[in-house]
Amino acid sequence: MEKIVTKISPSVPPIPARLRVAAYARVSSGKDAMLQSLAAQVSYYSNLIQQRLYWEYAGVYADEALTGTKDTRPEFQCLIADCKDGKIDLIITKSISRFARNTVTLLETVRELKLLGVDVYFEEQNIHSMSGDGELMLTILASYAQEESRSVSENCKWRIRKRFQQGEIVNLRFMYGYRINHGQIEIDQEQAEIVRMIYADYINGLGCDRIAARLREMGARTFSGRQWTAKRVLAILNNEKYSGNALLQKKYVADHLSKKLVYNRGILPKYYAEGTHPPIIDPLTFQKAQEIMALRRENRNVRQNPVNRYPFSGLIFCPRCGKNYRRVTYKGHAAWNCSTFVNYGKDVCPAKQIPEPILLSLTAEVLGLPEFDEGVFLSKIKQMQVPQANKVIYIFQDGHEVEATWQDRSRKSSWDDKKKQQARERALAYQRGDLK
Repeated sequence: MEKIVTKISPSVPPIPARLRVAAYARVSSGKDAMLQSLAAQVSYYSNLIQQRLYWEYAGVYADEALTGTKDTRPEFQCLIADCKDGKIDLIITKSISRFARNTVTLLETVRELKLLGVDVYFEEQNIHSMSGDGELMLTILASYAQEESRSVSENCKWRIRKRFQQGEIVNLRFMYGYRINHGQIEIDQEQAEIVRMIYADYINGLGCDRIAARLREMGARTFSGRQWTAKRVLAILNNEKYSGNALLQKKYVADHLSKKLVYNRGILPKYYAEGTHPPIIDPLTFQKAQEIMALRRENRNVRQNPVNRYPFSGLIFCPRCGKNYRRVTYKGHAAWNCSTFVNYGKDVCPAKQIPEPILLSLTAEVLGLPEFDEGVFLSKIKQMQVPQANKVIYIFQDGHEVEATWQDRSRKSSWDDKKKQQARERALAYQRGDLK
């Protein structure tokens, strides 16, 4: 029997699936013109998506970022997260350079989105990432975009270095005590009083910790609105710009992709420019502070730029506040204390310091050694935790833990004949009026 086949056409045409479409926009700086451009892009993409019949509006993600080479764009990260959650089918963006200028980052992101079933359309290049030749074209064009980024970065660095050679300051607007008004550097009088107080207290004998504590008691805040710490006070004391002069090119950008600033340790020339802006303190005051700082550093036998520094550095953890312990010295005696306690005092973290000799002997005992051995310690211990006073928990590389405790030496036991004689001599000196 002859087979008969009849074609049955659908009476109702199929309804195309609605695509959930989002857009990504980015501008390169915080200038007013750029912000207006960003607003225009957001408006354009919102209208474009909502005018399409079979597109469902999934939002516009917009970043105001310094560069497309960084991974710290919050809206971009939010966009990727929403794609992973299955909320987006298609992303529209202006160009490859808006999406990413790093070829590797671009391809990794596009491939990740492709596995999620998300297409990316680049308007300027007219490329869909899901198309057959999309990845090849993206690789070629992204390489051009990355090279363009490198070229722009080199031009910017050349321009900044020429300004340094001419004694011009760059980015002083982020410095405590100053502000920029219509391109002119002006003194912020309220903050300037804090700067002068810091220098006066330091020259009169106060340390950075004491000065920071005083500023916290006053309710003063740093440029970014945070509490003062000894580190921030030291940064003020070390900054020659408060004397009206400037050491230029102390840092430089080593990589145009990461844009990370690194200290200039002889790689590039530095320039010392005098009279570049109004001073908050006079040069003699600044020089006096530097001399006192050098003398204190010499007395404490602190090396500049120490090479990782001590065996316990970065390994002693404070569960109370989540910070690490650090080494402190006083009158030639070394001890380890929580960095929060050192910076902010016992009101913020009541951690008790551990004398270094006790820590060395305790560690040797835990490791079963006659004396402390740095090599054995670093190979076996992963972390040390100090949950309470006079107790340390050693966490080994294999995961097991050992708890160790010690007793503080009483003041009575440390009161030897030599110290008793010194106390008698001081008392007699007071009685004779030799000491006041």
